[in-house]
Amino acid sequence: MELLSMKVCLSGEMMTTVRLATGGVCSCAGLDLDASEDCKLCVTESILLLRNSGYRMVCITFEEGEDMAVRVTGCELGRPAEKAGEDEISFALLEALAEDVTTEKEGDRLSAVGFRFKHGR
Repeated sequence: MELLSMKVCLSGEMMTTVRLATGGVCSCAGLDLDASEDCKLCVTESILLLRNSGYRMVCITFEEGEDMAVRVTGCELGRPAEKAGEDEISFALLEALAEDVTTEKEGDRLSAVGFRFKHGR
């Protein structure tokens, strides 16, 4: 069941909105405080990865099932992709904090990041 889907521009102002919305969805899905904080961090890191890939907008979808699934997809290119040193750190954080981390590419460009969190229900 889809809990929330949103399309946002990657401006600094929207990052706070995304984190607040993510926290609300985590609460509805029954994630504890630690898992909610981890999820917010994973969403933020996924957005940064896609911004480094040249996207200026992303679509974020939260679905509830056995676990809470999150998918962050680049949906509007705005500039050339960057080679950012932080990408390795972002990928390491995702792998450490979330389950079933997946990535998709279009050519050499990262186009989507997905992951799961167990909820407490």
